[in-house]
Amino acid sequence: MYDNDNREDAAAPGNPPGNPPGEPHGAGAGGSGAANDDESRKIIPPEELIRSGKERRDEDRPAEDEDESDAGRRSNKTRMELYDWLQCIVSAILCGIFIFVFIGRTIGVEGDSMRETLHWNDRVIMSDLFYTPKNGDIIVFRPQTDAFGGTPLVKRIIAMGGQTIDINFDTGDVTVDGKVLNEPYIFEPTHNRLNFQGPLTIPDGYVFVMGDNRNHSSDSRDSRVGLVDTRDILGKVLFIAIPGVDEYTPRDWSRIGLVNHGN
Repeated sequence: MYDNDNREDAAAPGNPPGNPPGEPHGAGAGGSGAANDDESRKIIPPEELIRSGKERRDEDRPAEDEDESDAGRRSNKTRMELYDWLQCIVSAILCGIFIFVFIGRTIGVEGDSMRETLHWNDRVIMSDLFYTPKNGDIIVFRPQTDAFGGTPLVKRIIAMGGQTIDINFDTGDVTVDGKVLNEPYIFEPTHNRLNFQGPLTIPDGYVFVMGDNRNHSSDSRDSRVGLVDTRDILGKVLFIAIPGVDEYTPRDWSRIGLVNHGN
């Protein structure tokens, strides 16, 4: 859009109005002012006006765009962090389900026959996956008699098939194949004979078991339990998941962890 005043000034020929005749155009103070006025009144094409206005708008826009971009990046980062946390939680749940269904399961301990290794009301994780019995393992098994109402028992393997076990009930020493066992896991030395008569050689396919609380345990020394058929072993105790508590013993969370298999 053109200014009418500018157009008239730009089109006026000859000397500017008010100059004396014969005086050169643009000479003196009046001529200089006219020249400056002419420069200030140059015609700017419309496309340059549009371009300059757009450039000014673009100069104002980056700060806003930058703020919006930063906000978008922060929002995306938050979403990714939430997604990562959700993925971790779901993975942990699935792993837990897999472990308890296919690898192990939890069982509760009743009684004091495995004290101090296991306490009354402990919740432990047991597994039979790829399990082969060996000396020192704490196992869960079903006794062959109904003396315990079919309840599985928890004991420690002391001797395997083909080994010979003997017990000195005066000293409390237990020997396997003539070697005295080092048993730091027991609550007290073995002085209770029950029905045991030794030395005893264990048949293949069977194991001899005892509780760690030797004088308060019904185990292979007891004819109601006897030798344990390896086919009756349900699994090996791996881990104390939740320490037990009763009217005499407070819950000790420091006991959470792998159990001592003595091997």
